[in-house]
Amino acid sequence: MKTFLKMAGLAGTLALALLLAVVAGDYGPWYFAWLVGTTMIILIAAAGAVLMESQLAQRGERSEF
Repeated sequence: MKTFLKMAGLAGTLALALLLAVVAGDYGPWYFAWLVGTTMIILIAAAGAVLMESQLAQRGERSEF
């Protein structure tokens, strides 16, 4: 039963991906690049904030954010 649920989930994901590819058409690569770029910007900003907080904590300063 567990294997069947995994396969059904993967089939649903595949169907959704195909539907999005058909709807996006020729703009698919642009949307993909936009999503990946936006995700990377958010992750890099979060990593920078974590590094700044850890550096301030090591110096014993208090963050004002």
